[in-house]
Amino acid sequence: MSERLASQTAIVTGSSSGIGEHIAHRFAAEGANVVTNSRSQDRADETAAAIRDEGGEAVGVGADVSQKADAQHLVERALEEYGRVDVMVNNAGIGRIAPVLEMTEEEWRSVIDVNLNGVFFGAQAAGQAMAEQGDGGHVINVSSIFGSIGVQGRAPYNASKGGVNNLTRCLAVELAEYDVHVNALAPGFIKTALDEQTREEKAEDADEEREPWPRYGYEDRDIRNRTPLDRFGTVEEMGNCAVFLASGDHYMTGEVLHADGGWLAFGWGSKER
Repeated sequence: MSERLASQTAIVTGSSSGIGEHIAHRFAAEGANVVTNSRSQDRADETAAAIRDEGGEAVGVGADVSQKADAQHLVERALEEYGRVDVMVNNAGIGRIAPVLEMTEEEWRSVIDVNLNGVFFGAQAAGQAMAEQGDGGHVINVSSIFGSIGVQGRAPYNASKGGVNNLTRCLAVELAEYDVHVNALAPGFIKTALDEQTREEKAEDADEEREPWPRYGYEDRDIRNRTPLDRFGTVEEMGNCAVFLASGDHYMTGEVLHADGGWLAFGWGSKER
């Protein structure tokens, strides 16, 4: 494999599982020094150790990116270990499912704190380091197709990802003078633990005390029926997208790259007749 990120330092938040974990491994395979992250130091260390076992270079840092001080600490540790920050992937995210009229304040705030505030704090801290370095960099904010559509029961998640999309544009405009490219990666349905958590059937299992509300189907068959490519995406494909955005082989900033198998192009349609 060509080392497209050789000698660069990349931070990947929320990299103890799912898309973030694969991006961390893929960046290391492309030659990057990788700072892995989870709220749990042990989980961050596990991903870093797995990367080192594969011959890559990585260090784990436990940090809650919804807290500004933690996000700053994450960037500072990268500077301590590797001397610079070239790529920041703001991937950490959570989901909560509830009808708007029954949603608690805690459910709303917890999602916004991680998914939107965490992206801002991470981009701000990394952007400052990149500006001081003086030779550019890349910030990649992991969004979602749900940042562009409305879906029942997922108001905080959709609102946070819509915020990430427009925050990405604002960051791109402000950081352009430092040659820092800021783009968002917006996956569709990818087979991960978070996907399983946020699917409708899991919501019913997780909170049986709530009254059911009208729902659209989220079983595998339903997802494939609304996806022109007729399948879920893979973490490997998301890794490919992240490497493209991080490599600098493009003239892109302020863009939202939708990797969704054609979902948004199709709308909330159905291939069934």
